[in-house]
Amino acid sequence: MALPKIIVCLLASSLLVLCFVEADDQMVVGVAASSPTKTQNIDCGGACASRCKLSSRPNLCHRACGTCCARCSCVPPGTSGNYEACPCYATLTTHGGRRKCP
Repeated sequence: MALPKIIVCLLASSLLVLCFVEADDQMVVGVAASSPTKTQNIDCGGACASRCKLSSRPNLCHRACGTCCARCSCVPPGTSGNYEACPCYATLTTHGGRRKCP
């Protein structure tokens, strides 16, 4: 009598483990598929040099622009504005809620 109960318990626990493993595999695939991939290689130094060439504080501008470029893989054209060309660049903010990217 005890043997069939053990077999049923082992079968149930095996199915439970299999469900957890399959759910974990699907979660890893979902995370990998939804994470942003950098398909573009951009020269952040050159893009930020042209973006910051008229800045009154060029060192600060280059540092902030470089950080934003590395995160977003894009820099808006021109020396200011044009944020619609790179929405990620426009959404980065400082702890104070101000725009991080020049």
